[in-house]
Amino acid sequence: LFRHPLGIPIPHTAIIPKKKDQLGVSLGEFVGENFLSEDVVRQRLRAVGIGSRLGAWLAVPEHADRVTAELAAALRGALTVLRDSDVQAVVGEAITRRADAQEIAPGIGKMLDRIVADGGHRRAVDLIVSRAHDWLILHGDSVMDAVQGGAPGWTPRFVDRKVGERVYKELLRFVTEMRDMPAHPARGALDRFLTDFASDLQSDTETRARVERLKTEVLGRGEVQDLIASAWTAVRSMIVSAAEDERSELRLRVRASLLSLGARMASDAKVQNKVDTWVESAAVYVVTTYRKEITSLITDTVASWDAEHTTKKIEANIGRDLQFIRINGTVVGSLAGLLIYTVSRILGA
Repeated sequence: LFRHPLGIPIPHTAIIPKKKDQLGVSLGEFVGENFLSEDVVRQRLRAVGIGSRLGAWLAVPEHADRVTAELAAALRGALTVLRDSDVQAVVGEAITRRADAQEIAPGIGKMLDRIVADGGHRRAVDLIVSRAHDWLILHGDSVMDAVQGGAPGWTPRFVDRKVGERVYKELLRFVTEMRDMPAHPARGALDRFLTDFASDLQSDTETRARVERLKTEVLGRGEVQDLIASAWTAVRSMIVSAAEDERSELRLRVRASLLSLGARMASDAKVQNKVDTWVESAAVYVVTTYRKEITSLITDTVASWDAEHTTKKIEANIGRDLQFIRINGTVVGSLAGLLIYTVSRILGA
């Protein structure tokens, strides 16, 4: 098995050194056919009951805390490895591409239509007219000066002043009435304008085209691109802070979700079956797709061994049993030879 007797290259001796590579190939094929087959993997994993075991393990609060901490560490590590410039470029491109691919005018029109129907815009109108009234009270002189400055040069100054005062008073009266009168005609006109505009956003081709052109122009501005890119920095900082804080809402929700998932997996047979099926399918995919790579690890490892060194290691591991095998072979061979010789002598006699 291990060497040529007395160094003489007798046929059918030194089998292990000569057929080491063949043994490695046979061993790899044996493992692939008997241990990496789909049926064997499915039966073994089904017998283990991964779904119920994993559920029972996750249902323990200490284990859920451990998984949450590991997930938080992995998340921090991933965010640390990622370069901000690369992520910002990807986010900016994704947002821009998504915005370019989807028309926004109909969606804006539907949203505006619902806002007007619910009266949600009235608070904004109330705020605007209230601030406009306060501004006019504080800047009355500026308004009158602006009106007087736009008057022709040939009109008398006192006439310009009277006109400015008149325009200011009328403007202040209009804003005050609009602020204090919910049924003011201007409010109704604004409602009709917004309703018509919402309808045009949804159905008027020209209006929708103008909105799309405006969207493209806005997205193309450097300030908007910088704002989109800087959003990643804010999001990253927020996620890292939440991952580091053990009492953050993110970690608390993840922990609660793990405990809930564990309880369901431990008690719900349907969930267990789903988890077992997922695990089995994943394992089967791995062993069927990478079976050659797995078995080649055995084959290549055996092939890389030195023949003489491998032979000595196998012989040494067999140890004393090898001596008994040799003694038994000698004794059995001697007895067989003696028996054959005796029979031949008897028959010859």
